[in-house]
Amino acid sequence: MNVSFAEDMRRIDAQVVQDYGLPAVALMENAGRRTAEEAAAMIGSAADKAFVVFAGGGNNGGDAFAAARHLVNMGARVKLFFMGEEERLGEAARAMYDALRAMGVEIRPLVSDRDWDRLRVSLRFADAIVDGILGTGTHGALRAPVLRLIEEINAAAKPVMAIDVPSGVEADTGRITAAAVRATRTLALGLPKVGHLLGAGANAAGELLVDDIGIPHALLEGEALRQSLITREAAAKLLPPRARDVHKGSCGRILVLAGSLGMTGAAALAAEAALRIGAGLVTLAVPERIYPVLAAKLTEAMVVPIPDEGAGYFGGIQALEAALALAQNMDAVLVGPGLGRKPETSEFVRLFAADVKAPLVMDADAIAAFIGHLDALRDLPQVPILTPHLGEFAALLGKDAEEVAADLLHEAREAARAHQAVFVVKSACTIVVYPDGDAFFTTCGNAGMATAGAGDVLAGTVVGLMRQMESGMTPIVGVYAHGRAGDLAYERSGNGLLAGDILALLPEALKELG
Repeated sequence: MNVSFAEDMRRIDAQVVQDYGLPAVALMENAGRRTAEEAAAMIGSAADKAFVVFAGGGNNGGDAFAAARHLVNMGARVKLFFMGEEERLGEAARAMYDALRAMGVEIRPLVSDRDWDRLRVSLRFADAIVDGILGTGTHGALRAPVLRLIEEINAAAKPVMAIDVPSGVEADTGRITAAAVRATRTLALGLPKVGHLLGAGANAAGELLVDDIGIPHALLEGEALRQSLITREAAAKLLPPRARDVHKGSCGRILVLAGSLGMTGAAALAAEAALRIGAGLVTLAVPERIYPVLAAKLTEAMVVPIPDEGAGYFGGIQALEAALALAQNMDAVLVGPGLGRKPETSEFVRLFAADVKAPLVMDADAIAAFIGHLDALRDLPQVPILTPHLGEFAALLGKDAEEVAADLLHEAREAARAHQAVFVVKSACTIVVYPDGDAFFTTCGNAGMATAGAGDVLAGTVVGLMRQMESGMTPIVGVYAHGRAGDLAYERSGNGLLAGDILALLPEALKELG
């Protein structure tokens, strides 16, 4: 399923009218009906329930008028408050407004203190609220009356159904400037928006539902949309079935360069993840000083010591030559988990990345090695896959994390294009962004995965898939499998899940894709 910006949906809505001859009022009618149905389902039924519906002056308000009419027809008691100007309503929204008036439904303005007193009383006795104030129309600061209304809605603490986008959330970024409606459910019209998935907007949206509202699917699936969801179906299509005559060599020879004194766990998690996702042979190369720890800990991975002169971290010409020699016969290489950030280690990473010919995944401290050396990243002999979390990504770009988070998709696209790298940016909704601008949003994952080592498991998962499928697509399948394993772990352990729990459930997530 594609993901849209607000302008994408405006273009699609126009095409519905121009190319298919469907009037805008038909889409608004469908949006209102589906909103009413989902609002009723949210609290069990509509009959004899009290709904407070809020409508703004744009198309989102027209959807709210239509929803109110359907709720009345379903037997609900509806109080409707209008924050807009009747004479400025568009043609479709005006038709919905007039239909309500013809039914005898009172449409209350919010102008005087008495209007606001009436609003508070209505909210106190409401069973549910429908938010149709702004939708995709939020940009920058809110007008004082809108901000006041959003605060009243949130203070009521009632179940809220938001139409398209919770009021106050920027549809293109997920940014919330001042305040936003905290929805229980949000019904995305046509397609999910970027703001449903990223930033504070993801929290405000609550449970996200999507309905095509009658828009022809050819428009929703159009190639002009450059971002989409990583669904189970999408991941399964990318991962080919394994032939019966495969052997361990044909399932991927993977090299992992990881670990340093005090950070052996990251190396073990990454190497095991590559094996658990189906790689045939995994070699874990570690500084010589920590070799005994990892050789004892790991059974299935081959652990190889790299000369370190007793330092316990990577660095120096001997280490570089040994690592490059190991990489020569490998199908893919992961470098980064638990490396540490010694200047010698960072230099080792940059020199290794500049010389290695195998597909390259870089995580954590390997990414940090390129802070202040972004030109070197662009000049690498291959297009690397980088798997930073939000803070690492911002640091790489030399920017503040809050600044990057405010428009994450744009920042990731610019970075991928400028530095010719695939970025897998780990956040509440992990995104995969390619140098050509294509972007993919995960549909899996949970708050319990905010635990040490989860990122090491993801990096190992991505590199472990390299030989099993088209290498450029491994981040998409890897992100899905990792998130799905995390969801399975969350079902069992909740917020107490560990990275090892995700690791153990990777085979189950992989099996679901087969």
